[in-house]
Amino acid sequence: MFKYCALLSLCALGSLAADFVTGQGARLVVGQTTFTQQDSGASDTLLGGVGGVAFANGNLFLADANRPGYTPINNRVLIMPTQGFPQPHDQIPPVSGRCPVCLGKASVVLGQPDFTTTTYTITAKGMRVPTAVASDGTYLAVADTVNNRVLLWNHIPTTNADPANVVLGQSSFTTVKTLQPNAVDAKTLRAPQGVWIYGGKLYVADTQDHRVLIWNTMPTQNGQVPDLVLGQASFTVSVEPDLTKPGLDAAANTLLNPVSVTTDGTKLFVADLGHNRVLIWNTLPTRNQQPADVVIGQNDFTSAFGNDVTVLCDPVDFNRDGEPDKDAAGNTIYPGRCGKTLDFPRFALSDGKRLFIADGGNDRVLIYNQIPTTNAPNPDIILGQPDDTSSVVSSQTDLFHPLLRQSAADIVVSPTALAWDGTNLYVADPSNRRVLVFTAGDTLLPINSVVNSASRAIFAKGSIGVQLAITTNADGTTTTKAVRAGDVLTVTIADRPYAYTVNAKDTIQSILVGIALIINAKNGDPEVFAQYEPALGIVKLQAKIPGAAGNDILLQVSANANANEIPATSGTFLQGGGDATVIAPGTLVQVISTNLASATVTADLNQLYLPVDLGNVQAYFDGIRSPLIFVSPTQVNAQIPLEVLGSNNVSFYLRFADPDGTVRITNAIAVPVDEINPGLFAAEGTEPRAAIAFHASSYATGTITVDAVGDQVQDGDVAKILVEDRTYSYTVKSTDTQTSIRDALVALVNSNPEEKVVAYPVGAFHRLQLRAKIAGPAGEGIVYSGTSVPANGGSALTVSSTSAALCCSNVKDAPVTFDNPAVPGETIYMFATGLGPVVPLAAFDKAVTGLKYLGPALNGPDERGIVHFVSSQAGGSTANVISVGLEVGAHGIYRIVLELSPGLQVVDTVANLTISQFIYTSNSVAVPVRDPVVTNLTFTN
Repeated sequence: MFKYCALLSLCALGSLAADFVTGQGARLVVGQTTFTQQDSGASDTLLGGVGGVAFANGNLFLADANRPGYTPINNRVLIMPTQGFPQPHDQIPPVSGRCPVCLGKASVVLGQPDFTTTTYTITAKGMRVPTAVASDGTYLAVADTVNNRVLLWNHIPTTNADPANVVLGQSSFTTVKTLQPNAVDAKTLRAPQGVWIYGGKLYVADTQDHRVLIWNTMPTQNGQVPDLVLGQASFTVSVEPDLTKPGLDAAANTLLNPVSVTTDGTKLFVADLGHNRVLIWNTLPTRNQQPADVVIGQNDFTSAFGNDVTVLCDPVDFNRDGEPDKDAAGNTIYPGRCGKTLDFPRFALSDGKRLFIADGGNDRVLIYNQIPTTNAPNPDIILGQPDDTSSVVSSQTDLFHPLLRQSAADIVVSPTALAWDGTNLYVADPSNRRVLVFTAGDTLLPINSVVNSASRAIFAKGSIGVQLAITTNADGTTTTKAVRAGDVLTVTIADRPYAYTVNAKDTIQSILVGIALIINAKNGDPEVFAQYEPALGIVKLQAKIPGAAGNDILLQVSANANANEIPATSGTFLQGGGDATVIAPGTLVQVISTNLASATVTADLNQLYLPVDLGNVQAYFDGIRSPLIFVSPTQVNAQIPLEVLGSNNVSFYLRFADPDGTVRITNAIAVPVDEINPGLFAAEGTEPRAAIAFHASSYATGTITVDAVGDQVQDGDVAKILVEDRTYSYTVKSTDTQTSIRDALVALVNSNPEEKVVAYPVGAFHRLQLRAKIAGPAGEGIVYSGTSVPANGGSALTVSSTSAALCCSNVKDAPVTFDNPAVPGETIYMFATGLGPVVPLAAFDKAVTGLKYLGPALNGPDERGIVHFVSSQAGGSTANVISVGLEVGAHGIYRIVLELSPGLQVVDTVANLTISQFIYTSNSVAVPVRDPVVTNLTFTN
């Protein structure tokens, strides 16, 4: 079982000893301009499919090619100084660019004449698919794989295309002898993929000859014979596996396609790719075919299956009944992998105390805090995955899981090589064309600790969809069946069934709306909220309980036999509870952990800019020093920079300067980023927390919406507003838009000085509100409506009202409380964060990270397609979104003005309210409501 270093004795040697955390993110990235960038090409800063990495004397050595075939293959080795890399405890100055931790500039290229050429040659200066590199600071070795050779430099090159001094595996620098299986001797190599230099010795993984070769002194002549061979009985034997047999003849002294060999000077480690294992020799071998002492990834030395889960792993219990799950045939079900298994491991490296393994087939790096001494050990920490059984692959996506892990800061797809500089672990990530740099933290930050500061909690989600059945005709064509009255669709949440009977007038949309209404009826389902999403054509479900507990909510659907309507769910259980939350650029976030700031300090929110250093705390998103609002020993509140817009994932960590002069950092964690993900601010308490809501007006109000499909209006259409017996008409011109039509109607109403109401535009949604001129109940009940008259027989223009009469005056800006609740039909407002970019451009430009938003006041979410449209539900009914926009005078906060549905059925003293954008739904907040009866309130203008 994995934990975030809860046992401090395993995590720290002294109060500031650092450790890694399972699932943490990288702190730095080499080879790309952001963590999620995947630029292709070659330069002194841009990497291709980098497959090999080594470190010595302040330099990174990068083999810019790989054996799995990730592109581009740049056929070169780069030497990159690391002196300019930010060290873990360094301050990064404010305004240092988009990603100050995305870095690396090579000083030397080998194998090519310059940094942009990528062709291959067979010379002392050329390479073809170099896959591994090693250096001890004096010598340099490169596995020139496709040329079947190893190149050696007896110095660290300082000029481009510096020729190698020695070649192994070939008789000269200009010959490439391609060997056949079993045609092997001491002077030849076949596709070597591993090199290592330590203590004056050279180690080579001669991959396709299934052996490791050892030179006890550094070779000085071409074709020099090694002193020792492992995996084979002699230098002239290369036993090939019989691929027609199920077994691979694994043993403690055999190898199958070894791809790396390393040593810490005491022990030897070999990644035995074909046998899906890592072998450890407890002492450096001294005789040919000496057997290994310990095997990792297998239960014994004769096993060789990748992810041998039935032997090494516990069975799964997906239905959570405490018993192993069985398949339809009665067989026990096992996970796809666990901590003890390996699948095509590609590298093993020790820092003298710990062991790191690049478990390529499982897209992860395993860390053992002590070098294993027994077979099939469990790792202590896993990088690249959130736990020991997950297989999070960056390209996996579905409706509720957008592609936010592509090239994420915590993703290592098929890692091929590792390096250690005493502080940082470098991981070659060739599919993402980068090297990730993982750093242990002094203070340990759980991977899901950055959340939207308004919503805070992370709620599990699911969905229900309905499709019509399709029949195949005799001629091979297909026919979609029609909706059939009397069919019954049943949704079961846990053990609670909700049945919907189809009627003759139903459509798929009305069926889904009906299902949502049944689930939300009366007090609603005790565990989930349901909301129909027209843009997605589904009913979206969200757990009412936060965190991983929501993942236990069972979701099932069924229909009567031969029903024409086919229901389906997103999965057997709701999912996503407890996962790291998705954060929108500009969102105010909250970080919860322990041992954070040394004191509690709150920023002065009256200042124009938020501070980027508060209480000696600094927060970094992709190395951007970010504005801070509050710091304490258990909590840090900050704003994620707007500059990360366009990335789907960022790296985050905190830095602390304690009063005693000690500087600490947390481990980095990956934060998924999407353009929007709203959260509603609420009071403290249990979920759903009480809404921080306010009455919007001391006057009765009513709302009118001007709408047109695609903003296409027709010359001659007539838009009308009726107030009692007074009609205000506007004839549309071809140059009009929805906004200009709305503004024209506002002007018409306000041009009548005798009118009982005033009109004003609200938000960026082509809406206007009518407001009684008399405050309080005396202004209520004024009848109004909106309508349109088409020109030439048809129009896409509609003008509509949300109620029949003005209503619901209260005390403007008074809090909505149980003593002064809202009523159905009333306009209230709330505050949120995380709603993403805004329009118009003047508003977008004024939204600056850390700066108070100073206007324009009329702004709204950027409505590019369906992504940013804001909708709301309250008490199971749609709440009309009057306006949404950044709040003038605030930092990263949006004002949401909502008109509660006049038809909201008050069955309790609260209505649970959410807002949604695309697939994202905010936390649910509880709004006090009452029956719409007149009460004795004091009204002010």
